[in-house]
Amino acid sequence: MLIQAWRESLLKRQAATAQLLLTIDDSENRRRYLNARNTLETLLDHGVVPIINENDTVATAELRFGDNDRLAARVAQMASADALLLLSDIDGLYTANPHTDPAARFISEVREITPDIEAMAGGATSLVGSGGMVTKIEAAKIALAAGCHMAIAPGKEPYPLRRYDESKRGTWFIASSTPVSARRHWISGAIAPAGVIVVDDGAAAALKGGKSLLPAGVKALEGHFGRGDAVIVRDMQGRELGKGLIAYSSEDAARILGHKSQDIEKILGFKGRNVLIHRDDLVLR
Repeated sequence: MLIQAWRESLLKRQAATAQLLLTIDDSENRRRYLNARNTLETLLDHGVVPIINENDTVATAELRFGDNDRLAARVAQMASADALLLLSDIDGLYTANPHTDPAARFISEVREITPDIEAMAGGATSLVGSGGMVTKIEAAKIALAAGCHMAIAPGKEPYPLRRYDESKRGTWFIASSTPVSARRHWISGAIAPAGVIVVDDGAAAALKGGKSLLPAGVKALEGHFGRGDAVIVRDMQGRELGKGLIAYSSEDAARILGHKSQDIEKILGFKGRNVLIHRDDLVLR
C-alpha cells in the first residue's frame, strides 16, 4: 500500500517508480553491491524513481540495517550522491534532548563527527520508527566518508521539502570531499589489486587526458579477477599508470580486448558497459 501511494503520487508528475529491496549484504558484498549500483543507475538513466526499503523477508537479526537512516546513507554511497536529506520528527541536531532540556542549543552545521557530536545524539531519540539521532549520526559518518553532504530536517508537516526550502531549518553535515574524490581515494588506498591490464600508447594518452579505458586499447591482461575487482593499469613499457575497478571478469575481458565497444554484445552475448574501466573508477599515479 505504501509503494502504491508513492506510485500514484509520482504518476501525477509523470514519473515512473520502481521498488528496490536491499539487505545490508547488498552494500557489503562486492558483487551484490555492484549489481545494486547498476540497477540504481539503470533506473535513474531511464527516469524511474527508485523507492528503496530493507528486504525484511530475507534479512536476519544479525544482518539487518534495522533503520532507514543507515540504509539511506548506504544507498547515497552506492549512488555516489552529492547530498542526502533525512526527514525526521525533529528539526536537526541539538546539544541535548530538546524535549527534556530547555537549555539545549540547535546545531545548524557539522563539519566533523567528533566524540562531542556523538554525545549530543545520545538523548535525542525518535518517537516513531526504529531509528533515532544516534542512527542519524551513524548515517552521517557513512555519508561523509563517501563525500556526500547530509542534512536532517523536519518531515512531519505536509510538503516537507518545500517547507525546508523556505525555512532552511535543519542541520547540515558537510563532507570535506566530493563523491568522486572519496571513491578514488578508497580505490587508491583500500583495495588490493587482483590483476594487471596492459594498454597501448593511444589508450595510455587517453587515460592521462581524463578518458575511460575502452577494450580496443587493451593489449594484454594478467591474473584472475571478477567484475568490480581492482586491477593495475600499465603501459607497453611496463610503467604503472594507475589502478581502477574493472567492469568485466578476466574471462570476459580476455574475449573483448582489442575490440570496439559496439562489438561487446555480439562477442559476449550480453550488453555490458561500453568501457573496461570508467574514468570515475580509475586513479592515475
